[in-house]
Amino acid sequence: MPSALQTVKSPPAEEPLLLWLVKALAPMKRTRVKQLLQHGRVLVNGAIVTRHDHPVAPSDTLAMLPEGALPPTEFLAQAAGKTAKPPFHIVFSDDHLLVVEKPSGLLSVANGPHKTNTMFAKLLEWLDTQKAGRPHVVHRLDRETSGLMVFARTRQIADDLQENWDTVKKTYLAICEGHPRPAQGTVDNLIEEGRDLKVRVVDRPGPEVRRSITTYRTLSTHGNLSLVELGLETGRKHQIRVHLAHLGCPVTGDELYGATLNPCGRIALHACRLEFPHPATGRVLSFESPLPDPMRKMVT
Repeated sequence: MPSALQTVKSPPAEEPLLLWLVKALAPMKRTRVKQLLQHGRVLVNGAIVTRHDHPVAPSDTLAMLPEGALPPTEFLAQAAGKTAKPPFHIVFSDDHLLVVEKPSGLLSVANGPHKTNTMFAKLLEWLDTQKAGRPHVVHRLDRETSGLMVFARTRQIADDLQENWDTVKKTYLAICEGHPRPAQGTVDNLIEEGRDLKVRVVDRPGPEVRRSITTYRTLSTHGNLSLVELGLETGRKHQIRVHLAHLGCPVTGDELYGATLNPCGRIALHACRLEFPHPATGRVLSFESPLPDPMRKMVT
């Protein structure tokens, strides 16, 4: 085991990991021990373990990655002589989940001829080099939308997340043309995707018509542009883009929905925050992603 790791005495008999660590690391506070587990800094037999109830036995080797060391996944990769850094930012990783930042211009998953230049394909390729399993798709972001994406490490975790995805708190930041009136509120209407793949607000029900609800509030204005925070209460295709256009304030760069300005060379929409219970532990997870530089420079 790499020398940078601090060894921890193994239990005399099988015991849940958290309970043993509290005793073995005394007088460290229980809350601090939990944080070490949650942040992936505890290893059992050389593998990161985050589950509090993971059983450990006298034959197991326990170790802790000290503060100030590399993030756990990078540390283990270097120790094994593997690629230390993935070609994208990993926000969170444990035995069940991967949360990554998708850049703008990259598809989430394969679409027709685009099979390799996708977030899924890049993540799969990197995990393969690390011999770290296969990701499972949980949700998607539009090609031009950047920000947080969740992948599952097992099919069961993916199914659990997808089944409850409507309950996930999803927050976006957009830079739009004009100033929404009122400055904050809720858009609640019916939308439908046409044969031209464009989504439109409609005023009558139909087999493909879906109710869509978006909350919004204007954070700041910059000349003829507004920085708007948006929350999704439903998750329809192009929902935010359609709703801001419906308010007369299309997302900059979004020509499909009427934008005439494109200051940062992309659709200025970013998935900035996710909050949901961990499907295995029940602990509430919250992740944030800052505005990418091209968008930030438009509003600073």
